[in-house]
Amino acid sequence: MKTYLSLLKTRGVARIMAAQLVARFPNGMLSLAFLLHIEHISGTYFAAGLVLAATSIGQAIAGPLTSRWMGVWGMRRVLVLTMIVCATAVGTIALAPALPIGLYMAIGFVGGLSTPPIQPAVRTIYPKMVNSRQLTPLFSLDASAQEVIWVLGPVITTFLAIQVSTVLAILVALAFLVGGGIWFISSPEVGRVRIPRSKRNLGAVLKKPAVLLATTTGFLLVGACAAIEAGVVSAFGDSGSEAGLVLGLFAVGSLIGGLALGHIPIGPWALARRLFAIFVGMSLAAVSLNFWWLAVTLLIAGIGIAPALAVMFAIVSSSVRFSETAEAYGWVGTGQLIGAAIGSAVAGFMIDRFNAPGAFWVAAAFAGLGFLIPTIFHRAHPDLRGRDASPIPDTEPIATHPG
Repeated sequence: MKTYLSLLKTRGVARIMAAQLVARFPNGMLSLAFLLHIEHISGTYFAAGLVLAATSIGQAIAGPLTSRWMGVWGMRRVLVLTMIVCATAVGTIALAPALPIGLYMAIGFVGGLSTPPIQPAVRTIYPKMVNSRQLTPLFSLDASAQEVIWVLGPVITTFLAIQVSTVLAILVALAFLVGGGIWFISSPEVGRVRIPRSKRNLGAVLKKPAVLLATTTGFLLVGACAAIEAGVVSAFGDSGSEAGLVLGLFAVGSLIGGLALGHIPIGPWALARRLFAIFVGMSLAAVSLNFWWLAVTLLIAGIGIAPALAVMFAIVSSSVRFSETAEAYGWVGTGQLIGAAIGSAVAGFMIDRFNAPGAFWVAAAFAGLGFLIPTIFHRAHPDLRGRDASPIPDTEPIATHPG
């Protein structure tokens, strides 16, 4: 814990980590809020699913694009513009009178496309705030702290939507989007760090083996987690709070793992080992739907999640030039978004065919592939033991400017 306390005492780290968590809090709220709101208006989950799909497609497209734009127009300009457009789209969905579903889909697509690239921005800033020895623990702390988003976000949304109104649930998420966005954008570090304009074509960064590895394994990891969530909800949907408790322990496991393993040097098998732990836990979870069995096995599976994400962030950071870091993280985020969509869809199909166990089979399959890929292609995984995890410096100077 001393490592993390030292990090949080480093100038600006606690502030910018807290600001980005608040700004990203809507990620854990809006999908569920949109689902409940559109279902309430249209009377069908199919229509709500179409709006969510359009939003997700917009987010997937935006990931590498808006991240790359930060190197062209400046971090603050891109963050401000996307925040304004995204907030307008979210507010329109909440406050507009009943609209045709096609129009809701179009607005959702615009909202997804304009999602502020907070995550790529902050992970581009981190290497400029700490020394190379602190960077891997910082990525781990970040990955652990974000579990707050996925634990509290759905709880707050469900409470507001059911007890008050779906409109209020969306507006509270909007308040986090704008308030957290302003807090993050106004942070001095956002103004001091300038991403040099990349000289390579869009997508060229995927030729870096570590970036492709992180994007692929992130897709499979998040797909497995999405299937677990669908399976747990299906298993306990009519049994009060059990689903929330199990998923909460899943997130707690991730938090524990991130804090416990974040200081360990990253060797060439680090990602495979962490994904193997996730695979074992999820495979065991498929054996029984007993509450206590799932609580224990998913706690075990969760222990590998934040550490695996931290490894992905570190190997990407160490393998690309500074001018390419934001775009690289944008691709990793896009992979995770697609993984969440496909994992949920396949799990839903299997639930219809085989009930709740089908979703756990899907999760185990995704996690197994996630373990096999870094095992087979371990040469794509850099050995960071005794190495600098910071981005490779560009030949051009990294200047600072206010925007």
